[in-house]
Amino acid sequence: QVQLVESGGGLVQAGDSLRLSCAASGRTFSSRVMGWFRQAPGKEREFVARIRWSTGSTYYADSVKGRFTISRDNAKNTVYLQMNSLKPEDTAVYYCAAGIYYTSNSNDYNHWGQGTQVTVSS
Repeated sequence: QVQLVESGGGLVQAGDSLRLSCAASGRTFSSRVMGWFRQAPGKEREFVARIRWSTGSTYYADSVKGRFTISRDNAKNTVYLQMNSLKPEDTAVYYCAAGIYYTSNSNDYNHWGQGTQVTVSS
């Protein structure tokens, strides 16, 4: 059993920055990869970024590349998503997820957090 709790969402203006956190607890040993996904109203859940716990290797969706940075603190079992130069189209519920495979497919992740709302006004 793995529990994930997101935090750090809120309402910001375009161009602002925000940092999301995802704290993992429970049996996290097999969760080798942490990912961030987002879902806007009327749209499907989309991949944002992922990171390997062991190496810190990262991968980003084209829509956020250069603006977002994913990182982790192994000792704290926490992954972060630093979001800079936010745009209105970044508005969504952001979810963290844990899984075994280094993939962009949400179906491949086994554990999910409740999500945190990020709203970017123009």
